[in-house]
Amino acid sequence: MMSRSYTNLLDLASGNFPVMGPVRERKRLTRVMTVPGVVSELDDDQANSVNSDVHSSVNQDRIIIVANQLPVKAKRGPDNKGWSFNWDDYSLLLQLKDGLPEEMEVLYVGSLKIDVDINEQDEVSSVLLEKFKCVPAFLPPEIFNKFYHGFCKQHLWSLFHYMLPYSANHGGRFDRSLWEAYVAANKIFSQRVIEVINPEDDYIWIHDYHLMVLPTFLRRRFNRLRMGFFLHSPFPSSEIYRTSPVREEILKALLNSDLIGFHTFDYARHFLSCCSRMLGLEYQSKRGYIGLEYYGRTIGIKIMPVGVHMEQIESALRVADKESRIHEFKQKFDGKTVLLGVDDMDVFKGVNLKLLAMEQMLKQHPKWQGRAVLVQITNPARGRGKDLEDTQAEIQASCKRINEMFGKPGYEPIVFIDRPISLTERVAYYTIAECVVVTAVRDGMNLTPYEYIACRQGVSESASSSESNGPKKSMLVVSEFIGCSPSLSGAIRVNPWNCEATAEAMNKAISMADAETELQHEKHYRYVSSHDVAFWSRSFFQDMERTCKDHFRRRCWGIGLSFGFRVVALDSNFRKLSIDHIESVYVRSKIRAILLDYDGTVMPQTSHNKTPNAEVISIVNRLLGDTKNTVFVVSGRGKESLDKWFSPCKKLGIAAEHGYFMRWSSDDKWEVCGPNSEFRWKQIAEPVMRLYTEATDGSSIETKESALVWHHRDADPSFGSSQAKEMLDHLESVLANEPVTVKSGQFIIDVKPQGVSKGVVAEKVFTTMAESGKQADFVLCIGDDRSDEEMFEIISSAISSGILSSNTSVFACTVGQKPSKAKYYLDDPAEVINMLEALADASDPGSFTDTESDISL
Repeated sequence: MMSRSYTNLLDLASGNFPVMGPVRERKRLTRVMTVPGVVSELDDDQANSVNSDVHSSVNQDRIIIVANQLPVKAKRGPDNKGWSFNWDDYSLLLQLKDGLPEEMEVLYVGSLKIDVDINEQDEVSSVLLEKFKCVPAFLPPEIFNKFYHGFCKQHLWSLFHYMLPYSANHGGRFDRSLWEAYVAANKIFSQRVIEVINPEDDYIWIHDYHLMVLPTFLRRRFNRLRMGFFLHSPFPSSEIYRTSPVREEILKALLNSDLIGFHTFDYARHFLSCCSRMLGLEYQSKRGYIGLEYYGRTIGIKIMPVGVHMEQIESALRVADKESRIHEFKQKFDGKTVLLGVDDMDVFKGVNLKLLAMEQMLKQHPKWQGRAVLVQITNPARGRGKDLEDTQAEIQASCKRINEMFGKPGYEPIVFIDRPISLTERVAYYTIAECVVVTAVRDGMNLTPYEYIACRQGVSESASSSESNGPKKSMLVVSEFIGCSPSLSGAIRVNPWNCEATAEAMNKAISMADAETELQHEKHYRYVSSHDVAFWSRSFFQDMERTCKDHFRRRCWGIGLSFGFRVVALDSNFRKLSIDHIESVYVRSKIRAILLDYDGTVMPQTSHNKTPNAEVISIVNRLLGDTKNTVFVVSGRGKESLDKWFSPCKKLGIAAEHGYFMRWSSDDKWEVCGPNSEFRWKQIAEPVMRLYTEATDGSSIETKESALVWHHRDADPSFGSSQAKEMLDHLESVLANEPVTVKSGQFIIDVKPQGVSKGVVAEKVFTTMAESGKQADFVLCIGDDRSDEEMFEIISSAISSGILSSNTSVFACTVGQKPSKAKYYLDDPAEVINMLEALADASDPGSFTDTESDISL
């Protein structure tokens, strides 16, 4: 059943916004195309994905940076006519250019902070593209309000910062119209990107939670697009994230990127956990790189905290020194110990917790009364709502109470600045502060500590004080819940909810000996100066290049609707099995061997009733009715189950327990194909398995005549996988001297006798047929698990050894797109049944060959 979150999304994906009203069709930007094809092919919203295998004749790399807002500032001209634009030098999007290759062209796509009249939008677009290489995305007001102030701020921002709407007055309840506006806004951004993109040459770098579904819109159009996404906010734990009604849609959209970046390992770990629990995806770490396998594509996971722009801070320090701002503040706070806080006005910044900690410190350590000052700079709020209003009122009340309690003429313990201040003024405050305090309860990164460290280092040519050439010192008290915390090993980390502990940390920081603060500063400055914004962007871009390097060597195509869309990327030698092709070869062949796995191949893994239905029995019997066919079910299941289930199929060969037991038809007796064993090893293995079963809820032990299997499909995905790895090591150790093999499969650990495998079964079938004068000229071997890879592998050796002819038509087929020794794949058991039904329909029940004879062991 389709999730309710797909409601109207097919309309939205095609550009129809029924809840938003009409959107004006604007004039499209002119574009120089370097990709083979015609412009109309890309301008048609309903066009197929651009999927050319031919590179453009002009190979000039360019990067398109897409974010909610452009790095430009706009201002109305005189008499309210026209517009003037200039760069926003403080924008991260502009600063990251320093880390990109010098010859790389950078194009920006985003919205403006101001409203532009609909009649002026074309002119503004032309000016911004020509002079700033910026492409503005104009969002209609009714979409913008629901997109930004609605879904982004009320739903995503709260969700990512661990605030759940337990009541209507606490946070924002999920509103489907806000989600539709979010999708609509992302669609508009995608249209602006599509207007200027050269898909064969360009890189796309998307920023932050405002545009999390944009990768799907772009990937639908350009299968091989090189695309990265960086999340600048926290990513919550799976317990929090899974509460979102559109959790899978957002995850699947992000997975249409090639590289997904996070500030910290915790955020990446939470994302990977969500992919595991909700989509069944597991990550792998190879040579230091983390990757998620998703339909044949490897999505890279990048962990790299952003840095500050060192040159900009040093420039601001020179200006502050020249304007004597630093000297002014030193005089203002002469004889005082200054603690500094710089935060946005936001419910998650913990500003009031900081004030309460300051109050507690003054109470617990009276020596600081009249001496310690907390300067709290609060930037204007970017959101709105009752929660924010309550936070502002609480902060104002705390400031008033503390100043009344501890203040006296010429001294106020709290200096509260709630107005926008320039970077010059901010760096002046940084320079005079003995300690910076950050008590955010949740923050994606927070660059305040980095800026403070850079400012305390100063610039060599500064002459503002005699200390400029002396030892530098700084001290930090930071919340353990902010992204920069792991990189600041010398900072005092605190739980901001514990005001008493924070107060003690603040006292410790400003009481610390100079030698220790100098040592911590040196360590921090070494990190901050070497891991600046250029280092961050360079590292991300290099990883994006590495992740995308094989894009044009692989065959790609898109499948799925709406946010279920994904790109299947396969090696050029690995292709989907064409039913028409195998049917035509099947009809021409004379002697056929068909080997079928059961679970996950003809029976879905998720099916609770494992008994084959009437359709499967009918298909198998029709295949057996053609005397050219030898058909085997090769399964890990026990012989009693398989015998019972396939009792109507009298001529069916069955290999049970991975081939330990085997028979050619129901008239034949079961024969043991493995080594004779008393299975004493079970007395060693079973207690170990029982131990892990008791400790792993949802796991179970399956006892077979020849094997023991531990299942953990119904266990917690992370814990079950961890326990399976531990058990594998444990069993390999205790069974090292026993004649058994221990292997892991899909949600199982399997212990079985040595020399028993599906590969041995396949070799035996081919050999017996050849020795009976019925060498197969058609082989179909299909399975979904690691154990089936042994069948695929044996086929090559069977041809080289002469058991199979070099002219034999071989169809080794795996179920699902994944690395395999098979040459072909089908997506799921439903496609396997369709393929077998086509072969059954093409079978000749009255066929007879001169070489026909009974085959027996």
